[in-house]
Amino acid sequence: MPVNTFGYAVYNENNEFCGCIVFGLGANNNLAKSLNCNQGEIIELVRMALNGKQESTSKALSISLRLIKKDIPLCKAIISYADESQNHKGIIYQATNWLYLGESISHSAIDPEDNKIKHTRILFSKYGTTKGLQYVQDKPKHKYIYIYSKEIKKIIEGMIKKYPKNAVIV
Repeated sequence: MPVNTFGYAVYNENNEFCGCIVFGLGANNNLAKSLNCNQGEIIELVRMALNGKQESTSKALSISLRLIKKDIPLCKAIISYADESQNHKGIIYQATNWLYLGESISHSAIDPEDNKIKHTRILFSKYGTTKGLQYVQDKPKHKYIYIYSKEIKKIIEGMIKKYPKNAVIV
């Protein structure tokens, strides 16, 4: 489970629970450093778990983006990843005007105990190290950023790319 900084419950017009949107510090300890910021100024959208009963997924995300800026005023940007291995291209980020930063290389490792492929964080928690593990390259993750700060916009100016192909906003 990711480290949770803030989470929002999503309800539909009938006051029926539809899921949650969770922001946190993410798995990358250097996320903020890469943008010349301090830990906590850059956060990650770590989960959007919605059951489809909400009016609009993009509306739910847009509301959470406004709330997070209000609740964490020092937040300068939000990073999120669309996992290609889950057939995600980041259509929700495109629909809500995030900027695309390209692909991020991702890898997992084989658990020597059961020979199953697992995330390295899980194996580190289990063994206290990842040394000696056999690594497997995963499909890439698409990296998106939502910016609140002009300072961050200047930093990433040359890094912005066109949205991935084959991603269709419906």
